[in-house]
Amino acid sequence: MDPILVSVLLIVLMLVFLALGVWVALTLMIVGYLGIALFSGAPPGAIMAMTIWGQSWSWALTALPLFIWMGEILYRSKLASEMFRGLAPWLAPLPGRLLHVNIASCGLFAAVSGSSAATTATIGRITIPELTKRNYDPVAVIGTLAGSATLGFLIPPSIILIVYGVAADVSISRLFIAGIVPGLMLVALFMGWVVVWSLLNKDRVPPAEPTMPLGQRIRATAGLIPILGLIVCVIGSIYAGIATATEAAAVGVIGALVLSLLSGSLTWTSLKDSIAGATKTTCMVTLILAGAAFLSVSMGFTGIPRQLAAWVGSYDLSQTELLLALTLLFVVMGCFLDGISIVVLTASVIMPMVQAAGVDLIWFGIYLVIVIEMSQITPPVGINLFILQSMTGRDLLFVAKAAFPFFLLLILATALLIAVPGIATLLPSLMSAG
Repeated sequence: MDPILVSVLLIVLMLVFLALGVWVALTLMIVGYLGIALFSGAPPGAIMAMTIWGQSWSWALTALPLFIWMGEILYRSKLASEMFRGLAPWLAPLPGRLLHVNIASCGLFAAVSGSSAATTATIGRITIPELTKRNYDPVAVIGTLAGSATLGFLIPPSIILIVYGVAADVSISRLFIAGIVPGLMLVALFMGWVVVWSLLNKDRVPPAEPTMPLGQRIRATAGLIPILGLIVCVIGSIYAGIATATEAAAVGVIGALVLSLLSGSLTWTSLKDSIAGATKTTCMVTLILAGAAFLSVSMGFTGIPRQLAAWVGSYDLSQTELLLALTLLFVVMGCFLDGISIVVLTASVIMPMVQAAGVDLIWFGIYLVIVIEMSQITPPVGINLFILQSMTGRDLLFVAKAAFPFFLLLILATALLIAVPGIATLLPSLMSAG
């Protein structure tokens, strides 16, 4: 049977299973099994067993539960509220005032949590009541939080970058380093938008609060030292070549436990809850990765990736044209699937095309994550939107409209990344040169 027709059939089967509510991991395994059984002479059962076992003990995956656990510990600590108090005195003089605290807090917490959903819930729990009490515009409050929380996907240590690194077989440490400059670029874009919006809507920004004396500002900044120290320990150890991603994750967990203990947040209950939360999330992601690995092997037996790469090559698309087509595909998929599912569902088919087009896989990982960030703030399956809807009591349409400017900023960031690839590749190349 024609490989293109086979791929369409398998994709339809996948969509049917997902629509019926079958778990993503089981859907991947079922479709992979049927692909081998129906369209090749290989034994599907033996291949499934070997692939899932081989994927499950991958050393690269050991960083995943550790970073997830670190985020769970910090989620239950007092560090987020300390961050707000430390950032507010310095950012209040900017146009937009304390709205910038939403963005800066999300950026900092993303650098130690690795999760967009955890960043939304943790920072939102602190900033929404504070900004509402000060009469900030609810559209601006919700929009800045929804958009900035997507930084949890990009700024290392990122859970989704670990998933991509395993799926694409590229260095997770290099991916982490590659995510730093694009992450800072997004922070700058978001803060720039707040400045422009506030200057155009001065009547929707509360009047300035009394300026805090320099001494008080410096004392308030002390609350930032623990989280900044943890960021330096985790990311700095990777960049300096002292630790691998897994070793840095272990350092992060120890640091999070120490900080939580010193802040008085660490109790037996919070410790058990953090372990339980990390275990559930890790099991979910690992099972999905195992299913994705089996589907990738299945695709190889059917010959679909090779044929699709040749088919795309026959159109003689430039790199830019291919990336524009993929961007549209990922944005549409993001309306219905979460980020990790998008990565694992498409890796086996997309990677051969990308490699055939000569695209750097480290750069592509950062591009993919920025595009997938859009899925966090697009209905009907925008996780950040659901979290903010439950936290604010607003309807989903209101939250989605508030987040829309940040969706456009993510599109702008994608265009900048395509136009200037060095945004993502400069730091990893320097690390290799060193």
